Amino acid sequence: MKCPACGASALQGHAFCEQCGIRLEEALPACTTCGGDFEEGYCAQCGRRAPAASDHVELVLDSGMAGASDRGLRHSHNQDAMALGEAEGLQLAVVCDGVTQSPRPESASTLAAQTGVTILAEELKAGSTQESATRAACARAALAVASLATSLDDAPACTYVSAVAGPDLVTVGWVGDSRAYWLPDDGPAVLLTDDDVASAGVLTAWLGADARDTGCRALGFVPDSPGLLMVCTDGLWGYLDEPVTFRAAVPLEGTRALVDHALASGGRDNVTVVLIPVRRA
Repeated sequence: MKCPACGASALQGHAFCEQCGIRLEEALPACTTCGGDFEEGYCAQCGRRAPAASDHVELVLDSGMAGASDRGLRHSHNQDAMALGEAEGLQLAVVCDGVTQSPRPESASTLAAQTGVTILAEELKAGSTQESATRAACARAALAVASLATSLDDAPACTYVSAVAGPDLVTVGWVGDSRAYWLPDDGPAVLLTDDDVASAGVLTAWLGADARDTGCRALGFVPDSPGLLMVCTDGLWGYLDEPVTFRAAVPLEGTRALVDHALASGGRDNVTVVLIPVRRA
């Protein structure tokens, strides 16, 4: 059998397509352009690409931490990725933005995000400090992304930002221009990261085999009030003047509002955002 979304071969009895992730037993909706049916990944009537599982993703954990990712209005597919987790009473998140100029950027971002959260949890369970876990996870994510390359001319790449959040300490780590913000319940937003960019927004650091420097920068932050920790890609922060205005009682609603704002503002890039509630002990 073949996946109705991407046309990839799928084994009988498998619930999900290994290529695009769509649930195989679920029929795709009709094409929103002409109402036609999708075959082999495209509308049989007008040729529009079928929606992929990664085009719009929402995640929420029992702690209330939530994330949303959308391919935006101008990209053909979503090159961003996010992963959420929990360990030792701490909330964990990694958000990555695939470097469009590199080959297979979505593979880089997905692998980096998943590796980052996995290693964060392992390190924290082993007794590492938040900062040590943050640096170790980023280093392992960098090695994982570098392993995707077949040569320096075929090197997938992505940015990386991580968060470890507890009631008394928040630690963020980053490589590239994805960002972390502190959004207190009362008061202005605080940018916790610095962009690794030169003039004209050119990246100076990223994860990938061709990266000159994949050293992770880390910052510990002690919140003095309740609030939200936000990690996001430039597809969101490029449209934000004051992100604290999008604070919501329910983080999932906040992520949806932020994604909707990016799309309404032009949606020129993929957009991903995670909101983590932080409450003082």
